[in-house]
Amino acid sequence: MNNKNIRQAAVAGMFYSGDKNTLEREVAVFLENSREEQTGQRLFGIVAPHAGYMFSGGVAARSYRQLVGKAFDTVVVVSPSHRTYFEEISIYDGDAYNTPLGSIETDHQMADELTNQNERIIRSDLGHAVDEHALEVQLPFLQHVLEDFKLVPVVMGNQDGENVHILADALARVVKDKNALLVASSDLSHFHSYDQAVTLDKVVVDQINRFNYQGLLEDLQTGVCEMCGGGPVAAVMKACEILGADHSRVLLYRNSGDVTGDKSKVVGYLSAVFYQ
Repeated sequence: MNNKNIRQAAVAGMFYSGDKNTLEREVAVFLENSREEQTGQRLFGIVAPHAGYMFSGGVAARSYRQLVGKAFDTVVVVSPSHRTYFEEISIYDGDAYNTPLGSIETDHQMADELTNQNERIIRSDLGHAVDEHALEVQLPFLQHVLEDFKLVPVVMGNQDGENVHILADALARVVKDKNALLVASSDLSHFHSYDQAVTLDKVVVDQINRFNYQGLLEDLQTGVCEMCGGGPVAAVMKACEILGADHSRVLLYRNSGDVTGDKSKVVGYLSAVFYQ
């Protein structure tokens, strides 16, 4: 791809394999070990975690397994910013995102339509720097299960309620009548004991199963639960509801203690789908 500005893979070899063939096998095994669920006539969006594949790959695969056999023209991935704080919602202004599986062309037209919806949505490199992993780790799964698609890479700086509603409403207006998928990238509670994590994360699971994005935002603000990507999840939930989704379901919940056996300080993960 002769693009002028390609965002190179930053965490290949750390969060997932940097070797193309190994990565393809790794993703394939995760997907083969995941089951297909009943997700209605139309799938609008998913939630997937963004930790290293050895920790959360099995949970992420449960969401991505539901995409097998489906086709989307554009995928909008909404992620948090872990390293850089900024007030806006940043859509990558380059031409592609790269992983060991190849480059994914950005959908400039949809990105421009989104930025035209509100001045808080900008075209920028903010949040897309080489030390940010939350968006990138979703891409090999998407590349494996979808034959061809364009990407709108979105990173939320400020995840407050105002930005959540701005992004959700913009997505709903722009994606309407388009063959697009929304992906929210988030982990759950961080570094609590196993039992504490399960208690905190159950709040998130229950609010997603209730399709209650406003309740989720309130619980995040009051500390009843924790998500590093709570804003992206709430925004995608609301956008999917506006677009016509009437079911919201958590497919799988685990935390790192279930994988490593170390239950002293764990990180929570879930997969979820929004469908009609």
